[in-house]
Amino acid sequence: MSLDADQVVERRRLKRRLTLWRVIGVVAIIVALLAGIGRLDLNQGDHVARILIQGIILDDSARDEALAKVAKNDKAKALIVKIDSPGGTYVGGEALFETLRLVGATKPVVALMGTTATSAGYMTALAADRIFARSSSLTGSIGVIMQTADVTNLLDKIGIKPISVKSAPLKAQPNPLEEFSPAARKATEAVVADYYDMFLTVVTERRKLPRDKVKALSDGRVYSGRQALANGLIDAIGAETEARKWLAETHKIADSLPILDVQVGDDDAPWRQWMDSKIEKVLFSERLSLDGVISLWQPNLW
Repeated sequence: MSLDADQVVERRRLKRRLTLWRVIGVVAIIVALLAGIGRLDLNQGDHVARILIQGIILDDSARDEALAKVAKNDKAKALIVKIDSPGGTYVGGEALFETLRLVGATKPVVALMGTTATSAGYMTALAADRIFARSSSLTGSIGVIMQTADVTNLLDKIGIKPISVKSAPLKAQPNPLEEFSPAARKATEAVVADYYDMFLTVVTERRKLPRDKVKALSDGRVYSGRQALANGLIDAIGAETEARKWLAETHKIADSLPILDVQVGDDDAPWRQWMDSKIEKVLFSERLSLDGVISLWQPNLW
Protein backbone atom coordinates (compact mmCIF):
# COMPACT_ATOMS: atom_id res chain seq x y z
CA MET A 1 0.00 0.00 0.00
CA SER A 2 2.84 2.38 0.87
CA LEU A 3 4.42 1.79 -2.55
CA ASP A 4 1.14 2.61 -4.31
CA ALA A 5 0.77 5.81 -2.31
CA ASP A 6 4.31 6.89 -3.20
CA GLN A 7 3.59 6.29 -6.89
CA VAL A 8 0.44 8.41 -6.71
CA VAL A 9 2.33 11.26 -5.04
CA GLU A 10 5.13 11.07 -7.64
CA ARG A 11 2.67 11.11 -10.53
CA ARG A 12 0.94 14.17 -9.11
CA ARG A 13 4.31 15.90 -8.72
CA LEU A 14 5.22 15.13 -12.35
CA LYS A 15 1.81 16.32 -13.52
CA ARG A 16 2.25 19.64 -11.70
CA ARG A 17 5.70 20.08 -13.27
CA LEU A 18 4.34 19.33 -16.77
CA THR A 19 1.51 21.80 -16.25
CA LEU A 20 3.97 24.45 -15.10
CA TRP A 21 6.22 23.96 -18.13
CA ARG A 22 3.23 24.03 -20.47
CA VAL A 23 2.12 27.35 -19.00
CA ILE A 24 5.66 28.72 -19.32
CA GLY A 25 5.78 27.54 -22.95
CA VAL A 26 2.46 29.21 -23.84
CA VAL A 27 3.52 32.46 -22.15
CA ALA A 28 6.83 32.40 -24.04
CA ILE A 29 5.05 31.94 -27.36
CA ILE A 30 2.66 34.83 -26.63
CA VAL A 31 5.56 37.10 -25.62
CA ALA A 32 7.45 36.18 -28.80
CA LEU A 33 4.39 36.91 -30.96
CA LEU A 34 3.80 40.25 -29.26
CA ALA A 35 7.46 41.15 -29.69
CA GLY A 36 7.26 40.27 -33.38
CA ILE A 37 4.14 42.37 -33.86
CA GLY A 38 5.81 45.23 -32.05
CA ARG A 39 8.85 45.07 -34.32
CA LEU A 40 6.59 44.98 -37.37
CA ASP A 41 4.59 48.02 -36.29
CA LEU A 42 7.30 50.12 -34.65
CA ASN A 43 10.47 49.31 -36.59
CA GLN A 44 9.04 48.95 -40.08
CA GLY A 45 11.56 50.54 -42.42
CA ASP A 46 11.16 52.14 -45.80
CA HIS A 47 9.42 49.83 -48.23
CA VAL A 48 7.19 49.55 -51.27
CA ALA A 49 3.64 48.49 -50.45
CA ARG A 50 1.80 46.00 -52.64
CA ILE A 51 -1.87 45.03 -52.79
CA LEU A 52 -3.54 42.29 -54.79
CA ILE A 53 -6.92 43.07 -56.36
CA GLN A 54 -8.31 39.70 -57.33
CA GLY A 55 -11.68 38.27 -58.30
CA ILE A 56 -14.96 40.17 -58.32
CA ILE A 57 -14.52 43.80 -57.21
CA LEU A 58 -17.07 44.91 -54.63
CA ASP A 59 -17.36 47.85 -52.26
CA ASP A 60 -15.02 46.84 -49.42
CA SER A 61 -14.53 49.06 -46.37
CA ALA A 62 -11.73 46.87 -44.96
CA ARG A 63 -9.78 47.22 -48.22
CA ASP A 64 -10.30 50.98 -48.26
CA GLU A 65 -9.15 51.30 -44.63
CA ALA A 66 -6.00 49.30 -45.39
CA LEU A 67 -5.21 51.54 -48.37
CA ALA A 68 -5.87 54.66 -46.29
CA LYS A 69 -3.19 53.45 -43.86
CA VAL A 70 -0.77 53.09 -46.76
CA ALA A 71 -1.51 56.67 -47.82
CA LYS A 72 -0.64 57.93 -44.31
CA ASN A 73 2.41 55.71 -43.83
CA ASP A 74 5.58 57.71 -44.55
CA LYS A 75 7.59 54.47 -44.63
CA ALA A 76 5.59 53.26 -47.65
CA LYS A 77 7.35 55.01 -50.52
CA ALA A 78 5.11 53.69 -53.30
CA LEU A 79 2.20 51.34 -53.93
CA ILE A 80 2.08 48.52 -56.47
CA VAL A 81 -1.42 47.34 -57.39
CA LYS A 82 -1.50 43.85 -58.89
CA ILE A 83 -4.79 43.28 -60.71
CA ASP A 84 -6.30 39.98 -61.75
CA SER A 85 -10.02 40.67 -62.03
CA PRO A 86 -12.77 40.56 -64.65
CA GLY A 87 -14.47 43.52 -62.94
CA GLY A 88 -17.36 43.82 -60.52
CA THR A 89 -19.99 46.29 -59.44
CA TYR A 90 -19.62 49.83 -60.70
CA VAL A 91 -19.75 51.16 -57.14
CA GLY A 92 -17.01 48.74 -56.12
CA GLY A 93 -14.77 49.88 -58.97
CA GLU A 94 -15.52 53.53 -58.30
CA ALA A 95 -14.77 53.22 -54.57
CA LEU A 96 -11.49 51.41 -55.23
CA PHE A 97 -10.49 53.98 -57.87
CA GLU A 98 -11.12 56.88 -55.49
CA THR A 99 -9.23 55.22 -52.62
CA LEU A 100 -6.23 54.55 -54.86
CA ARG A 101 -6.26 58.17 -55.98
CA LEU A 102 -6.02 59.18 -52.31
CA VAL A 103 -2.90 57.04 -52.05
CA GLY A 104 -1.64 58.63 -55.28
CA ALA A 105 -1.89 62.06 -53.67
CA THR A 106 0.98 61.16 -51.31
CA LYS A 107 3.08 58.61 -53.25
CA PRO A 108 3.40 57.03 -56.70
CA VAL A 109 1.00 54.23 -57.58
CA VAL A 110 1.80 51.59 -60.21
CA ALA A 111 -0.71 49.12 -61.67
CA LEU A 112 0.34 45.68 -62.85
CA MET A 113 -2.18 43.80 -64.98
CA GLY A 114 -2.11 40.04 -64.65
CA THR A 115 -4.17 37.57 -66.64
CA THR A 116 -7.27 39.78 -66.65
CA ALA A 117 -7.93 43.42 -65.80
CA THR A 118 -11.20 44.25 -67.52
CA SER A 119 -14.17 46.53 -66.83
CA ALA A 120 -13.97 47.61 -63.16
CA GLY A 121 -10.56 45.91 -63.15
CA TYR A 122 -9.43 48.37 -65.83
CA MET A 123 -11.03 51.21 -63.88
CA THR A 124 -8.83 50.18 -60.95
CA ALA A 125 -5.73 50.42 -63.13
CA LEU A 126 -6.75 53.92 -64.24
CA ALA A 127 -6.11 55.15 -60.70
CA ALA A 128 -2.39 54.44 -61.11
CA ASP A 129 0.29 56.85 -62.30
CA ARG A 130 1.73 54.14 -64.53
CA ILE A 131 0.03 51.05 -65.98
CA PHE A 132 1.98 47.93 -66.95
CA ALA A 133 0.52 44.81 -68.56
CA ARG A 134 1.76 41.57 -69.98
CA SER A 135 1.57 41.29 -73.76
CA SER A 136 -1.12 38.66 -73.25
CA SER A 137 -3.00 40.38 -70.43
CA LEU A 138 -6.70 40.79 -71.18
CA THR A 139 -7.99 44.29 -70.54
CA GLY A 140 -10.53 46.84 -71.77
CA SER A 141 -14.21 45.84 -71.82
CA ILE A 142 -14.95 49.48 -71.00
CA GLY A 143 -18.66 49.75 -70.27
CA VAL A 144 -21.45 48.72 -67.94
CA ILE A 145 -24.31 46.25 -68.03
CA MET A 146 -27.60 45.73 -66.22
CA GLN A 147 -29.20 42.33 -66.67
CA THR A 148 -32.64 40.94 -65.99
CA ALA A 149 -34.98 38.30 -67.38
CA ASP A 150 -38.61 38.13 -68.43
CA VAL A 151 -40.14 34.88 -67.17
CA THR A 152 -43.79 35.92 -67.57
CA ASN A 153 -44.40 33.53 -70.49
CA LEU A 154 -43.00 30.64 -68.46
CA LEU A 155 -45.20 31.56 -65.50
CA ASP A 156 -48.26 31.63 -67.78
CA LYS A 157 -47.48 28.11 -68.98
CA ILE A 158 -47.29 26.71 -65.45
CA GLY A 159 -50.34 28.65 -64.25
CA ILE A 160 -48.69 31.24 -62.02
CA LYS A 161 -49.80 34.88 -62.16
CA PRO A 162 -47.56 37.26 -60.18
CA ILE A 163 -49.29 40.25 -58.60
CA SER A 164 -47.58 43.51 -57.65
CA VAL A 165 -49.01 46.52 -55.87
CA LYS A 166 -46.67 49.49 -56.28
CA SER A 167 -46.66 53.25 -56.11
CA ALA A 168 -45.77 53.85 -59.75
CA PRO A 169 -45.33 51.81 -62.98
CA LEU A 170 -41.52 52.10 -62.97
CA LYS A 171 -41.10 50.97 -59.37
CA ALA A 172 -39.04 47.73 -59.18
CA GLN A 173 -38.23 47.77 -62.88
CA PRO A 174 -36.69 45.81 -64.49
CA ASN A 175 -38.45 42.91 -62.82
CA PRO A 176 -38.38 39.28 -64.04
CA LEU A 177 -41.99 38.83 -62.92
CA GLU A 178 -43.30 41.66 -65.13
CA GLU A 179 -43.07 42.45 -68.81
CA PHE A 180 -40.28 44.90 -69.63
CA SER A 181 -42.37 47.81 -70.86
CA PRO A 182 -41.04 50.42 -73.33
CA ALA A 183 -41.11 53.04 -70.56
CA ALA A 184 -39.14 50.78 -68.21
CA ARG A 185 -36.59 50.01 -70.94
CA LYS A 186 -36.15 53.72 -71.68
CA ALA A 187 -35.61 54.56 -67.99
CA THR A 188 -33.15 51.68 -67.54
CA GLU A 189 -31.21 52.61 -70.66
CA ALA A 190 -30.89 56.17 -69.31
CA VAL A 191 -29.32 54.86 -66.09
CA VAL A 192 -26.90 52.61 -67.98
CA ALA A 193 -25.98 55.50 -70.30
CA ASP A 194 -25.19 57.72 -67.30
CA TYR A 195 -22.89 55.09 -65.77
CA TYR A 196 -21.25 54.62 -69.16
CA ASP A 197 -20.69 58.37 -69.46
CA MET A 198 -19.01 58.40 -66.04
CA PHE A 199 -16.71 55.56 -67.09
CA LEU A 200 -15.80 57.36 -70.33
CA THR A 201 -14.94 60.49 -68.36
CA VAL A 202 -12.58 58.57 -66.08
CA VAL A 203 -10.78 57.01 -69.07
CA THR A 204 -10.58 60.34 -70.91
CA GLU A 205 -9.15 62.23 -67.94
CA ARG A 206 -6.74 59.58 -66.70
CA ARG A 207 -5.39 58.49 -70.10
CA LYS A 208 -5.44 62.01 -71.55
CA LEU A 209 -7.06 60.85 -74.75
CA PRO A 210 -9.60 62.63 -76.97
CA ARG A 211 -13.12 61.70 -75.87
CA ASP A 212 -14.15 60.63 -79.36
CA LYS A 213 -11.24 58.16 -79.44
CA VAL A 214 -12.13 56.86 -75.98
CA LYS A 215 -15.74 56.36 -77.09
CA ALA A 216 -14.58 54.42 -80.15
CA LEU A 217 -12.45 52.18 -77.90
CA SER A 218 -15.24 51.74 -75.38
CA ASP A 219 -17.65 49.54 -77.27
CA GLY A 220 -17.26 46.74 -74.76
CA ARG A 221 -14.55 44.80 -76.57
CA VAL A 222 -11.50 43.40 -74.81
CA TYR A 223 -7.88 44.05 -75.80
CA SER A 224 -4.62 42.21 -75.37
CA GLY A 225 -1.85 44.04 -73.57
CA ARG A 226 -0.17 44.84 -76.88
CA GLN A 227 -3.40 46.19 -78.36
CA ALA A 228 -4.05 48.26 -75.23
CA LEU A 229 -0.56 49.77 -75.50
CA ALA A 230 -1.07 50.65 -79.16
CA ASN A 231 -4.38 52.36 -78.32
CA GLY A 232 -3.01 54.33 -75.35
CA LEU A 233 -4.99 52.43 -72.71
CA ILE A 234 -1.82 51.40 -70.83
CA ASP A 235 1.71 52.81 -70.58
CA ALA A 236 4.06 49.88 -71.09
CA ILE A 237 4.51 46.13 -71.37
CA GLY A 238 6.11 44.70 -68.26
CA ALA A 239 5.72 43.27 -64.79
CA GLU A 240 7.04 43.96 -61.29
CA THR A 241 10.66 44.24 -62.40
CA GLU A 242 9.78 46.96 -64.89
CA ALA A 243 7.60 48.69 -62.33
CA ARG A 244 10.45 48.82 -59.81
CA LYS A 245 12.79 50.15 -62.51
CA TRP A 246 10.30 52.89 -63.37
CA LEU A 247 9.94 53.85 -59.71
CA ALA A 248 13.74 54.03 -59.37
CA GLU A 249 14.26 56.11 -62.50
CA THR A 250 11.26 58.41 -62.11
CA HIS A 251 10.83 58.75 -58.34
CA LYS A 252 14.26 57.74 -56.99
CA ILE A 253 12.74 54.84 -55.06
CA ALA A 254 15.52 52.25 -54.84
CA ASP A 255 14.61 48.87 -56.25
CA SER A 256 16.43 47.36 -53.27
CA LEU A 257 13.64 48.44 -50.90
CA PRO A 258 11.64 45.45 -49.66
CA ILE A 259 8.05 44.87 -50.75
CA LEU A 260 5.45 44.51 -47.99
CA ASP A 261 2.01 43.18 -48.87
CA VAL A 262 -0.95 45.18 -47.62
CA GLN A 263 -3.03 43.12 -45.20
CA VAL A 264 -6.75 43.60 -45.69
CA GLY A 265 -9.20 42.68 -42.92
CA ASP A 266 -8.73 40.19 -40.08
CA ASP A 267 -5.94 37.65 -39.75
CA ASP A 268 -8.42 34.87 -40.45
CA ALA A 269 -9.43 36.42 -43.77
CA PRO A 270 -7.32 34.06 -45.97
CA TRP A 271 -8.97 30.86 -44.76
CA ARG A 272 -12.40 32.49 -44.76
CA GLN A 273 -11.88 33.66 -48.34
CA TRP A 274 -10.80 30.14 -49.28
CA MET A 275 -13.92 28.67 -47.69
CA ASP A 276 -16.14 31.31 -49.31
CA SER A 277 -14.65 30.61 -52.73
CA LYS A 278 -15.29 26.87 -52.34
CA ILE A 279 -18.87 27.45 -51.21
CA GLU A 280 -19.49 29.88 -54.09
CA LYS A 281 -18.22 27.37 -56.64
CA VAL A 282 -20.48 24.67 -55.24
CA LEU A 283 -23.64 26.61 -54.57
CA PHE A 284 -23.84 29.50 -57.03
CA SER A 285 -22.06 31.65 -59.55
CA GLU A 286 -20.31 34.76 -58.27
CA ARG A 287 -22.14 36.75 -60.91
CA LEU A 288 -25.49 35.94 -59.33
CA SER A 289 -24.41 37.71 -56.12
CA LEU A 290 -23.98 41.02 -57.93
CA ASP A 291 -26.87 43.44 -57.69
CA GLY A 292 -27.42 46.64 -59.67
CA VAL A 293 -25.25 48.03 -62.47
CA ILE A 294 -22.06 46.04 -62.97
CA SER A 295 -18.89 46.58 -64.95
CA LEU A 296 -17.82 43.02 -65.61
CA TRP A 297 -16.40 41.04 -68.50
CA GLN A 298 -18.30 37.76 -68.62
CA PRO A 299 -17.50 35.55 -71.60
CA ASN A 300 -19.38 32.64 -70.04
CA LEU A 301 -22.37 33.69 -67.99
CA TRP A 302 -23.04 30.24 -66.54
